[in-house]
Amino acid sequence: MNAPARPAGLQEPLEMTDRDPQETAEWLEAFTALVQSGPDGHARGRYILDQLAAKARTLGSGWQPGLNTPYCNTITVDQQPVFPGDLALEERLASLMRWNALAMVVRANQAYGDLGGHIASYASAADLFEVGFNHFFHARDAQHRGDLVFFQPHSAPGVYARAFLEGRLSEQELAHYRQELQGAACGSRGLPSYPHPCLMPDFWQFPTGSMGIGPISSIYHARFMQYLTHRQLLDCSGRKVWGVFGDGEMDEPESMSALTLAARENLDNLVWVVNCNLQRLDGPVRGNFRIIDELEKLFAGAGWNVIKLVWGSDWDGLFARDHSGALLQAFARTVDGQMQTFAANDGRYNREHFFGQNPALARLAQGMTDEQIDRLKRGGHDLVKIHAAYAAAAAHRGQPSVILAHTKKGYGMGSAGQGKMTTHSQKKFDEHELIEFRNRFNLPLSDEQAKALAFYKPAPDSPEMQYLHSRRQALGGYLPRRQTECERVTLPDLHSYAQFAMQPGGKAMSTTMAFVRMLGQLLKSPSLGPRIVPIVADEARTFGMANLFKQVGIYSSVGQRYAPEDIGSVLSYREALDGQILEEGISEAGAIASWTAAATAYSVHGLAMLPFYIYYSMFGFQRVGDAIWAAADQQPRGFLLGATSGRTTLGGEGLQHQDGSSHLVAATIPNCKAYDPAFACELAVILAQGMQDMMVDQRDVFYYITLMNENYDQPDLSVEVATQIIRGCYVFERFGLETTTANTAVPEVTLLGSGAILTEVIQAARILAAQGVRSSVLSVTSWSELARDGLACQTPSQDGCDRPSFLATQLASTRGPIVAASDYVRAVPESLRAFVPSGRHYRTLGTDGFGRSDTRAQLRAHFGVNAEHIARTALACL
Repeated sequence: MNAPARPAGLQEPLEMTDRDPQETAEWLEAFTALVQSGPDGHARGRYILDQLAAKARTLGSGWQPGLNTPYCNTITVDQQPVFPGDLALEERLASLMRWNALAMVVRANQAYGDLGGHIASYASAADLFEVGFNHFFHARDAQHRGDLVFFQPHSAPGVYARAFLEGRLSEQELAHYRQELQGAACGSRGLPSYPHPCLMPDFWQFPTGSMGIGPISSIYHARFMQYLTHRQLLDCSGRKVWGVFGDGEMDEPESMSALTLAARENLDNLVWVVNCNLQRLDGPVRGNFRIIDELEKLFAGAGWNVIKLVWGSDWDGLFARDHSGALLQAFARTVDGQMQTFAANDGRYNREHFFGQNPALARLAQGMTDEQIDRLKRGGHDLVKIHAAYAAAAAHRGQPSVILAHTKKGYGMGSAGQGKMTTHSQKKFDEHELIEFRNRFNLPLSDEQAKALAFYKPAPDSPEMQYLHSRRQALGGYLPRRQTECERVTLPDLHSYAQFAMQPGGKAMSTTMAFVRMLGQLLKSPSLGPRIVPIVADEARTFGMANLFKQVGIYSSVGQRYAPEDIGSVLSYREALDGQILEEGISEAGAIASWTAAATAYSVHGLAMLPFYIYYSMFGFQRVGDAIWAAADQQPRGFLLGATSGRTTLGGEGLQHQDGSSHLVAATIPNCKAYDPAFACELAVILAQGMQDMMVDQRDVFYYITLMNENYDQPDLSVEVATQIIRGCYVFERFGLETTTANTAVPEVTLLGSGAILTEVIQAARILAAQGVRSSVLSVTSWSELARDGLACQTPSQDGCDRPSFLATQLASTRGPIVAASDYVRAVPESLRAFVPSGRHYRTLGTDGFGRSDTRAQLRAHFGVNAEHIARTALACL
């Protein structure tokens, strides 16, 4: 049979004609002898090759080493360690996991039909998971702080299936897969579709369902572990970060964006396993090419240690007999789309269409039955080969490692879905397909049990169950498991770091500068200071943080190998092995991943850390909102500081930099407490409350605070309003009282404002007072907290008594129509409309539309949030 036609545009590599075969043979024989010369032969061979490559470049030969290796296993047969487990028992256990995972998904869809769920992804990854569970993934115990494992999200049913055998999940819970509300109604717990710590807070550690977030997060978690070790806060040596991801997921920009960071930081505590089943959701990942080759180039070029796990043990004999190299030549011609066609068909088809390509291949298949050909495993389904690859990756030093594991999507699903284009969405099986699956994996189920999709769990004293538990006991316990125990941290007194903000005496400053000054003082606290993780995305000097460079240093895994050009300056750049600041460069995605690693350290490491990530507010919820949502799933504890916030504060930068929506998005995240303080004293109170919530009371919340770079006079704080600041608003001042007389009725309005626009509201009140109109000005520190309180008040209480909202209480002492203004879109103040007392007219002003480049005064006039427009609006309402 002729080889498949090579796709148009895919050219064979150029090869030089061998003009002196004898000389070539001598070189090859000499190199072979060198490599085989003794125990150091391989190392010596690598050294000589490096020297030859260097000389070739020196001589200008134009030669560059290729980044692709032959389409075979990196770990050769003679390099494989002895498999340390009971192979037969592990294969039986893996088969049981596959069955229970399948039964879970198919039962749910037989009952309801529209719940969804995935079988094929786990079918391809089951053996990759099981080798990790049985031999490598270490849980936290008294001697080991535990490995971090990021699970391929569509494979969650397989993790549930294992937890069922371990006794950590009940049959009732499996029966309520993707039925969380119904599960709770039945007195059980339903299982979420993907890994969600928020929904299973004692089980999942990391959410990976948003493609690409898991990969980048795993890199920054590995780097943060190194950070903790270098700062001598926690010894993380001996711990690994394992990530099992899909080959299609590698197309996400976040998956690839930090590969060079992992290599540059020498993160040898990081191992990725890319499940190369060659298929995305609805078709081949690279139908006309080979994704494993592409990923090998990508990771090798980025500086990773690449381990290819392509073929199972059954292929070893074929490779040993293939003296002509026919197999590797055939693989080099076979693109992934064709490889999937081979996977979707049986042994007879593969005998004719693969081994029938030429006589050399046909001879290799002689003596093999069609069934034997059908059972030739890809490397990702061979426990022995997987173990060898994992062991090599775990032992490798100086680089992160990636294992490119060749698998079949829907492995074992037979005619129902193995290798088919539709396999990702396959969630229904007929009776014949269920029996076929039962037979394929030799499951101890009767025909009736298989047709009924009965869950299967061996007896507690069976060899399988004893082995299952013994392996996990040897590795510290069960995974995944989320733990939240950590010590409380003593906080410094508010006035020790914020006296200047509480009593500024009218001094002008921006809230950004106030924050940086408070942060500098907090870093000096013996108890809290070491736990603080300042994070910036290449904007430290922009935010006035250069003074922290010398105080605590910028973290670098290699210290500082150069003399900075500003070494004589008091604000000189200083990197250090024990540096505290994480300066991530121009990478908001990297910075939020670092923040997440620090903000979840209490659960991941049992060590409470407090990250402060400061950034241009436009590049937060809009730029990396999905990453913030995933962080929220993990119940983080930390501060996000949206600096130069608002649509009119950052004047000259224009549309792409001006934020008018972050508070709107922040309000949608249940565990995010968002504040827009106008004054340094308000900021100080909010920071103090946040630290109390997260470090002492250990509440699962995080804070988003917007900061401005506009300097204006700062008032002193009246102590009695501190609680009101946290709840969302307080009466800042009343204007026009002197116009009141006993004989005349004076018009009155109420003005609400937040952040930078509060100063415009105050000026508007003065304008109105000059025109004989009284006003009460309320500083709104949090629109979202007021709205949440209002919603809570509308929910019937247990005692049946309604209580007024906090907003209504604050407005009770005010009169007249209400005008609310902010530097954000009108939807932000509009969120309070439902909670405004009846009979009070409510008008909102905001900065809807695209931003512009101009002065603050011009921008505020353009959007209608300046003092004059606020005053006119109030008069119109009267």
